[in-house]
Amino acid sequence: MDYSRPEAENVQKMFSEIAFRYDFLNRLLSFGIDQIWRREAVKIVVETNPRDILDVATGTADLAIALKQALPQTKVIGVDFAEPMLVIGRKKARALGLEIPLLQGDGLNLNYPDHSFDVLTIAYGLRNFSDRQQGLNEFYRVLKPGGRLVVLEFPPPPRSLFGRLFRFYFLGLSPYIAGWFSGRKDAYVYLGKTVLEFPNPDRLAAMMQHAGFTKVRYKLQTLGVSALHVAEKQ
Repeated sequence: MDYSRPEAENVQKMFSEIAFRYDFLNRLLSFGIDQIWRREAVKIVVETNPRDILDVATGTADLAIALKQALPQTKVIGVDFAEPMLVIGRKKARALGLEIPLLQGDGLNLNYPDHSFDVLTIAYGLRNFSDRQQGLNEFYRVLKPGGRLVVLEFPPPPRSLFGRLFRFYFLGLSPYIAGWFSGRKDAYVYLGKTVLEFPNPDRLAAMMQHAGFTKVRYKLQTLGVSALHVAEKQ
């Protein structure tokens, strides 16, 4: 996230303030399905048997932990711009006996040399970037040739009855539920808005190709609520 932008600072503050309820609300609002979505991403990563993985916008490290559990010999690093999220992630990793460096970092300016990682993952964080294309360009830079990008994200709700019901739940009902537990209804209103204006899966695939990625493909999860994008760097 670009720290020089006032809106980025506001988003950083918002995520820091909801960190203490973030995991609980993820499970509650998704009915636990978010864990299934992450497991699908882990399977895609395991296929490549990577030596090193960078998990960007790692938050409380759910995906980083799942990756380390599946690949105990692989070096997994998580970066996020909200330190309170990372504090929770470190506690979770220690409780499981996992060594996962969780570092504060800027997804638009990653502090790693070119060609550093076999795999880069990001789960439900790209929509918070002030410049998503720049983020994808940065992901391409730090991946090694032959590396893989794995992105989980919420696309705009599909134009269907289910999509309309999901829109009502995600935008109308869930912010009230989240606000009651976290005291920050506005945070979840913001998250809903980022989903509505996020590129659809075809557009996101095109943005990945524009960054230089090849073999770009995606899979819709749970009737299009989530999407799993995979791309390669030649």
